[in-house]
Amino acid sequence: MARWVQTFLEAQAAELDAATNTQLAYARDLQDFAGWLADKGQHYATATQDQVEGYLIDCEAAGLAKSTRARRLSAIKQLYRFAFEEGWRTDNPAIQIQGPGRTQKLPKTLDIAEVDRLLDAARNSKRDALRNTCLMELLYATGMRVTELVSLPVAAARGDPRMLLVRGKGGKERLVPLSPPARTALAAYLVQRDANEDIAKKDGKPSSPFLFPSRGKLGHLTRHRFFGLIKEFAVAGGVSPAKVTPHTLRHAFATHLLAGGADLRSIQTMLGHTDVATTEIYTHVLDERLKELVLNHHPLAKTGKT
Repeated sequence: MARWVQTFLEAQAAELDAATNTQLAYARDLQDFAGWLADKGQHYATATQDQVEGYLIDCEAAGLAKSTRARRLSAIKQLYRFAFEEGWRTDNPAIQIQGPGRTQKLPKTLDIAEVDRLLDAARNSKRDALRNTCLMELLYATGMRVTELVSLPVAAARGDPRMLLVRGKGGKERLVPLSPPARTALAAYLVQRDANEDIAKKDGKPSSPFLFPSRGKLGHLTRHRFFGLIKEFAVAGGVSPAKVTPHTLRHAFATHLLAGGADLRSIQTMLGHTDVATTEIYTHVLDERLKELVLNHHPLAKTGKT
């Protein structure tokens, strides 16, 4: 079964340019299903529709969230579709199984004052203040995913650009505009970054192609390190760390644009969403914030009068 998964993932990477995180998620889900089958003396090649459904029932009994069960079924369906196309099976035992659906949750976001406090905390960092400021300004100005941000090539940032070329999911490229504060932060950081690279080069180290270089395995700042940094900024800025993640800044970017009058199609393009329906979730976020504003500040709501 491990060979099935490996071959399937290699095909996903080659044909669909599936992101590393996506491949890792598929691998974890399919390994769990393989373990369940093995306990019952079964194999991917012999599993029936009843057994796939039995696995999903056991996942529900174990308390797994709807979203997790839906993702696992999706991985199983894709594996069996691939197996059918490759001739490993003459049928697809998962094709008629309906998923549990997903419980739609409104994304967490931040208000403008909270974002300002995070930016101030980055500017006042005791170490790497210019880099940290650039990271935060770019994230809030563009709504990039964290992986897109930390892996940006330095070539994309040369020449005081008004727009950044971002390579997103599935290798799709898009242009995102830069705000004046983001451009200023980028220009200041580039001076320091290039000076550090010149010193490294004199020590015999190769130059980095990334805007945010690191001597680690990936060659650039990792998602995990940036996740830790943004938590530090939250603590320093007096914002609850529980509500602050790189993705929260992406949500804040979209919500604040929408509140300022931007149209959904433009926001969809900047976020790199394939379907505008994904972007429409931010209209619900805005509705909820407006309701909260009325309930907290309207005089009749405060007194309980109707």
